[in-house]
Amino acid sequence: MNRPYNSAIKTGGLFRNARKLGIFLLVVTLSIVAISCRKTVISTGETAAMRPAGDAITQADQLFAGRSDLVKVRQGIIALRQAQAEDQGNYELAWRLAKFNYYLGDRSPDAGERDKAFHDGIEAGKMAVKLQDGKPEGHFWLGANYGGSAKTSMLAGLSEFDDIKREMETVIKLDERYQDASAYMALGQLYLEAPGLLGGDTQKAIQYLEKGLKLGPDNALLRSQLAAAYVEAHRNDDARKQIDALLAMKPAAGYEPEYDEAVAEVKKLQEKIK
Repeated sequence: MNRPYNSAIKTGGLFRNARKLGIFLLVVTLSIVAISCRKTVISTGETAAMRPAGDAITQADQLFAGRSDLVKVRQGIIALRQAQAEDQGNYELAWRLAKFNYYLGDRSPDAGERDKAFHDGIEAGKMAVKLQDGKPEGHFWLGANYGGSAKTSMLAGLSEFDDIKREMETVIKLDERYQDASAYMALGQLYLEAPGLLGGDTQKAIQYLEKGLKLGPDNALLRSQLAAAYVEAHRNDDARKQIDALLAMKPAAGYEPEYDEAVAEVKKLQEKIK
């Protein structure tokens, strides 16, 4: 008499257990799917963050080719930073970050962005020099960012004259032809623009620029700086010769933006010495 009742109890318990088991399996299945999806998202994010330095460098260099649009310079900085987060000991990333930040700081219309760019450029340049002290790129772009910072701050100018000089002299020792002898241009500009109390000297500026021009005759910015130095020294005929030579030049491949800047500068000089 008790069997049907007992059987009913057992049967009901079986169904309840089956339902519980089904729910349990469903929860486990959903958990596995969720974990799997989460792993996929994390893996995708890690893949993006761990982008190879070579790919980032290629993209950044391509963006820098269109540097007349500062948006591309900013995008290049982001690409390099993302790669550097996973490869902090990469020299190629470090000196490019110094270079890109200098370009942004030198041309940004926003004072806050300029200050940050030069600050970040100095830090990146220091890292590059620490990683490869015997190569010119890190020293050059570190010195360039020191110079940019000095332009935006009188206090920085007072403290960074020697820093700029040291870095550019190091570049000359390592490779005086680097960037078409641009270290000579930087030293010439330094002596031309610095106050006399800090060591400014127009004649010394001319000496550096003339030496640089012999090594980098296609450097349009260097030629425009030499013309400006001649004007400062009241050597207007020599300035006109440099202006005419620059205007007759064809821009070096890949340096069209710098050529355009140089042309704009010498046209201002032409008006000044009419």
